[in-house]
Amino acid sequence: MSLDPALRARIDALLAANPVVLFMKGSPDAPQCGFSAKAVAALAATGANYAHVDVLADPDIREGIKAYGDWPTIPQLYIGGELVGGSDIIVQMAGSGELHAALGQPAPDRTPPAITITPAAADMLRKAIADAGHDLALQVEVDAGFNTRLQLAPRDAHAIASELEGIRVQFDLASAPRARGLSIDWVEDARGRGLVIENPNAPAKVRDLTPAQAAERVQAGTLLLVDVRPLDERLMAEAPVPYRHLDQGVADLEALPKDTAIAFLCRSGARSGQAAEHFRALGFTQLYNVAGGINAWALLDPNLRPY
Repeated sequence: MSLDPALRARIDALLAANPVVLFMKGSPDAPQCGFSAKAVAALAATGANYAHVDVLADPDIREGIKAYGDWPTIPQLYIGGELVGGSDIIVQMAGSGELHAALGQPAPDRTPPAITITPAAADMLRKAIADAGHDLALQVEVDAGFNTRLQLAPRDAHAIASELEGIRVQFDLASAPRARGLSIDWVEDARGRGLVIENPNAPAKVRDLTPAQAAERVQAGTLLLVDVRPLDERLMAEAPVPYRHLDQGVADLEALPKDTAIAFLCRSGARSGQAAEHFRALGFTQLYNVAGGINAWALLDPNLRPY
């Protein structure tokens, strides 16, 4: 497709103003496709700063950037005004260290993380590899929220890898430091039958607080309450204790010390739980969700009405 001159000028200006630009779906905090998520993870592993453009929010850019660099897919990474490529190329360059060099970053630490695979888990994994194909490896992926995914994958010469219990274990550059100390076990007990993964690096899980517990801790000054509802909902039923809201965004909250005790509140507990998980992914260690939200609080306070 031909590119409108005004749109080309917009893209030229974006690239001139920012040394590194990722055109993606969504934002680095919330990628809206798996390929964009992989690109973001690879860039995060380098530690480099970069600008991003959410093509979902700008249909003209979404189609125009494909014509601009003659590259048909999203995401696309530009460094110094030059197209680097899409998700697969970004990930490959991150794994080999080329991306670090292109971004002027120090060479990555490729030391394989020390992990543990119990004999029971190793037996199961070796059998699965034998059944599927002897050239496969165990791929361990740990995302920014320390959610771990295991899968059998082809052996990758560029991966960070080690041999453990007769199994080749592979890590991408971002997952390797997050996996240090990780353990993989096989259990058959009350939890069910399957692999159990423990990661000592993962932030503490979000815990529930009752409205009464939240109120007591807020009044004692040991807890920050954050109501994630918009103003119109808060006016329908307002928490009867001091709280903060998100009307001006989350930047101030994200800048708080990571050990700040924060409880999130919404109508019934769903949106507040999502907000708490966002802060957990950022490394906050004392996070709570007010179970049942303001509607549960209304059962304790005659001045509040559920909605």
